[in-house]
Amino acid sequence: MNSDLNKLQPYPFEKLNQLKSEVTPCSDYSPIALSIGEPKHDSPSFVLEELTKQLGKLAVYPSTKGIPELRQSICNWLTKRFKLAPASLDPEQHVLPVNGTREAIFSLTQAVINRSSKEGEALPLVVSPNPFYQIYEGAAFLAGAEPHFLPCLEDNHYTPDFDAVAPEVWQRCQLLFLCSPGNPTGAVIPSETLKKLILLADQYDFIIASDECYSEIYCDESCPPIGLLQACAEMNRHNYERCVVFHSLSKRSNLPGLRSGFVAGDARIMEQFLRYRTYHGCAMPIQHQLASIAAWDDESHVVENRSFYREKFSTVIPILNEVMTAEQTDASFYLWLKTPIRDDLFAQQLFQEKHVTVLPGRYLSRTVDGVNPGENRVRLALVAPLKECIDAAERIRDFAKSLEK
Repeated sequence: MNSDLNKLQPYPFEKLNQLKSEVTPCSDYSPIALSIGEPKHDSPSFVLEELTKQLGKLAVYPSTKGIPELRQSICNWLTKRFKLAPASLDPEQHVLPVNGTREAIFSLTQAVINRSSKEGEALPLVVSPNPFYQIYEGAAFLAGAEPHFLPCLEDNHYTPDFDAVAPEVWQRCQLLFLCSPGNPTGAVIPSETLKKLILLADQYDFIIASDECYSEIYCDESCPPIGLLQACAEMNRHNYERCVVFHSLSKRSNLPGLRSGFVAGDARIMEQFLRYRTYHGCAMPIQHQLASIAAWDDESHVVENRSFYREKFSTVIPILNEVMTAEQTDASFYLWLKTPIRDDLFAQQLFQEKHVTVLPGRYLSRTVDGVNPGENRVRLALVAPLKECIDAAERIRDFAKSLEK
């Protein structure tokens, strides 16, 4: 067996299930889950109709590269959404559809890491925010690299302090993961920071991979989060050198089960990634591709989706603020709450007494130099229906009040 498998920690939800199994929830309450970022709003009916209409395509093998119509639709959406130069994205060179970004993040890491270090040499680094989407770490280990974590702390608006990273870290870095808007903090990395990182990638020759799956869930309609390709465009880097982005229909369009996303960016990287994926064998079914075109081509359902989350934030935050500090995030559907007691105990006792499930922050983080950015934090995913979110907030408020006695 691959010995690097031994480096993998249990997934956060495995830890959570173990934590919950140690107690029995109060039967006075119905269960409410705010732990998993799985959208519960209705999927767009026109996408489902297109998927159903195209079921005959089950008889056709899909190609790894995807159909031209989908790649063109993605290019059109990226260009309009992120204000890219017209025709700067070539659907033949810059875009690949993927079966959800989770597998794409993992497989891209395997494709781009050069593990051919000599015995005794330091392993290549995959630099990642902390807390982080756990695939970043697992992908690094299984690519023969070492993860290097940058803390996302409140005093830096929950984005890494990239200026504090030592030159020797950048020298070993082969891949830098960004998550903007962030999971679980919702923080958006500013344009100037992105541009600074792009220049660092030039200087030290590493790839920037920006996970932007929450980019379409934000509160201010006049201020959508900037993306990495947009920062490139503002620098007149219309070849998007050393930069790739990940996007998905899961959060944007409430289609997590469609497993539809894409990777886009530097044509040189995408060429080698396609080569890898041809052997990896992860082609998106054609009926899913055709349904995805319908989703990427429509914005009205996305605007409506944001309004649902906006209502949840505006209703839930005042309830929680009666006893805790609940801050509106830049984007995403998460709240990153401070807890009055240890985060895993808070989550366990909340489940036991109020039958509400939240995710302990330490399950999303690693302790580095004695600091774990997830300690005494819990993540709430406001994905449940509004009534359930309000009910959950009131239960959390009452539970927190009971801790004060």
